[in-house]
Amino acid sequence: MNDTTQEEKDLLHITELTRQQRRVIGVLLEKAFTTPDQYPLTLKAVTTGCNQKSNRDPVSNYSESQVYETLDSLREMGIVAVIHSDSGRTERYRHYMRRRFNFTEPQLAILTELWLRGRQTMGELRGRASRMVPIETLDVLRNEFKGLLDQKYVQSNGSIERRGIEVDHNWYQEREGKTLGFETSVEEEEIPKTEKVSSSSPQTKAATPDLSGFSAVVEQLQHDNQSLRREIETLTQSLDELKQQLIELKQELGS
Repeated sequence: MNDTTQEEKDLLHITELTRQQRRVIGVLLEKAFTTPDQYPLTLKAVTTGCNQKSNRDPVSNYSESQVYETLDSLREMGIVAVIHSDSGRTERYRHYMRRRFNFTEPQLAILTELWLRGRQTMGELRGRASRMVPIETLDVLRNEFKGLLDQKYVQSNGSIERRGIEVDHNWYQEREGKTLGFETSVEEEEIPKTEKVSSSSPQTKAATPDLSGFSAVVEQLQHDNQSLRREIETLTQSLDELKQQLIELKQELGS
């Protein structure tokens, strides 16, 4: 007999988190991997981890009250729990991702890194996720990533076998609109059959223009455009946070 409740089944299918929820759960996972002696974390430690300057994009400035509310929402979702110390005075927090999902350790590290930094190349992802779990080669990373991709937990802007493609998590809220466009390189585009020329034909070299230079220019423009979009998104997010801080300050001053 299956004792799993419908509520527990629903929790297993969480695929969308707010920006603050992604940052908080990412911090809990990261610290559990990298500093197990200091884990579970206090509220102050979680807040510090959220706002640290390294390995975070964008850099945030969350208050302890904001982080507390976020932890509380994650507790309601069943992916965070509060642990009381022996003295009973200090609450500490831990994640329950292993209980709620059937992710491998490398897959948890992959999601952690993507939640904390967002889109990046496969090479960058392997280097950063390897801080938490050994991922020896890109082939190992691709195999683990494919498992997440098949379940739509992550996304990419091209075949993960290609060099230079970018990947990201897929836990954005719908209103964020963070969907990677699937790009096809010039070399991968199929030539219509009516335009194909036999390689044995003496006219092959003359009929087929050299697109290598054009391809390099297009890829560089695409990369520059993506970098600019990320900078705009970061500035927008920072502005939203400043507006929220201003609202809170006005409330404290009774304005």
